[in-house]
Amino acid sequence: MTEETPGFDENEKPDVPSGATPEDAEPQAAPSDKEGAAPAGDSASAAQDVALTAQLDQVRMALGERTTDLQRLQAEYQNYRRRVERDRVTVKEIAVANLLTELLPVLDDIGRAREHGELVGGFKSVAESLETVAAKMGLQQFGKEGEPFDPTVHEALMHSYAPDVTETTCVAILQPGYRIGERTIRPARVAVAEPQPGAQAGKSDEAAEKDAEKESGGPEEG
Repeated sequence: MTEETPGFDENEKPDVPSGATPEDAEPQAAPSDKEGAAPAGDSASAAQDVALTAQLDQVRMALGERTTDLQRLQAEYQNYRRRVERDRVTVKEIAVANLLTELLPVLDDIGRAREHGELVGGFKSVAESLETVAAKMGLQQFGKEGEPFDPTVHEALMHSYAPDVTETTCVAILQPGYRIGERTIRPARVAVAEPQPGAQAGKSDEAAEKDAEKESGGPEEG
């Protein structure tokens, strides 16, 4: 009598394709979760890189704008400093010019006293100290006899004719002129002389006669 193993039916066999080996009959393992998740991870990383690149571009743009703003502010500040310095120098020059203008009558009195020999003793010391201080502040005196008349720096108060001048000339300084740097705060008040109206014609006739004598070989003998 043959014993049968309980619960085992020889007729029940796993379906095996024809031509397959016994190993093919074993159940196949399910694909790994890691293998299926790899494409999704790559997509997420690429999206994150794109987002970071966009943020970096925005930061660079903002940095460029702030740099341009700072450069503009720096240029405006430099222009402001130059303008303030220029205005400060101008205000100082105007203040000094106003002060020295008020002192000009005193300097004129000192000059007249010197011409008359009255600048002596303590008055002489004080006067010379005042002139030294005025010179240190940039005050310069101008105007001399014999120099050509210049209407931009001379003021003619007297006019005459003289045979020994060839152009309008300052023949007397009635009041000296004063300047600070290139700025004239008072023109020199002068007396001027012009050439005699007939002097130039006489000289021209004399020159013409000399030229004629040279061309004829000298004056004729009587």
